[in-house]
Amino acid sequence: MQQESPSDPKRVLVLQGGGALGAYQGGVYEGLAEADFKPDWIAGVSIGAINGAILAGNAPEDRLARLREFWATASSGLPYTFELAEPRARSFVNEAAASWIAAMGVGGFFKPRFPPAVFYPPGAPEALSFYDTTPLRETLARLVDFKRINSKAIRLSLGAVNIRTGKLEYFDTTTHEIGPEHVMASGALPPGFPPVKIGDDYYWDGGVVSNTPLQHVLENGDTAEDLLIFQVDLFNAKGEMPRTLLEAGEREKDIRYSSRTDNNTKAMLQKHHAKLALTKLLETLPPALRKGAAAKRVEALARENAVTVVQVIYRDKPYEGSSKDYEFSRQSMTEHWAVGLKDIRAAMTKRQQMVCERNKGKTMLIDEGVVTQMDEMR
Repeated sequence: MQQESPSDPKRVLVLQGGGALGAYQGGVYEGLAEADFKPDWIAGVSIGAINGAILAGNAPEDRLARLREFWATASSGLPYTFELAEPRARSFVNEAAASWIAAMGVGGFFKPRFPPAVFYPPGAPEALSFYDTTPLRETLARLVDFKRINSKAIRLSLGAVNIRTGKLEYFDTTTHEIGPEHVMASGALPPGFPPVKIGDDYYWDGGVVSNTPLQHVLENGDTAEDLLIFQVDLFNAKGEMPRTLLEAGEREKDIRYSSRTDNNTKAMLQKHHAKLALTKLLETLPPALRKGAAAKRVEALARENAVTVVQVIYRDKPYEGSSKDYEFSRQSMTEHWAVGLKDIRAAMTKRQQMVCERNKGKTMLIDEGVVTQMDEMR
């Protein structure tokens, strides 16, 4: 998937939040690297911000190794594998693993706060979370070259919520000097993790407001450039009717974190599609009308690029429950990574269609290798 000419689209990697499911994004990136996909812009929220910082903060030849190192560290507390074919037995093992993680923390990521939060006075930073994320800062310092990030070789955007205003803000290399604190702010999911102070403000995980940064990419990119966006989602909006309490909890979490993603994706792409249609309408006007001030204003409003979104979505296993986003066992991490690699390889079978449709000036969504034109999504 090498770049062949200056007219090739800007390549964007959009990474959703989802905790332990973020290993799936590692597998997706491995498949993209196989196809020689080198992102020009990475936008992430929560675990997507951590994965994104590792990618942007390393040379292309080191990115995959650094991602593997992070996930090997995060899953080092439970490196055991259980070959269980029966879903209920595997579900029990997964829940036990998640309980262990909740009690003991995750290596290189977070550890239980001691003394616990209730022993600190109100207003103390330690009173606001169950866990201490100091290990994550140390991991980021080891795995991420922030000088490389701030060289702006790759644009990096990290979403976090300003606690006082309740608004989603983006720390972007075009406007900010990015440090470990910006990555940690994007992944500071309450009440598990403490808020992160940046300047005079405190921030929580961007997923509290919006779990995918696609809107930021579409609203803050250069409209003169076409975009080829790979959006890696960790929660699936579609699913079966739950049968147990565990399944109900899992289904609720999937809907909560995925429905906004699905709606935002379609709404933003429809906006792009409408602008492209308006451009075509302007082309039908007589030359005299096109020179008028009103037409010029409409032309400026309609200026738009072609957008292709390849949406790769993790589909969970029947034995996974609502704890899947904090179940950091080595077995589950390896499985998530393998599924991500498999899914992106399937999506890349449509790579020629991505290029052809873009050259026609169309806006489209590709999910699991299936192409949807925007006029089918109204």
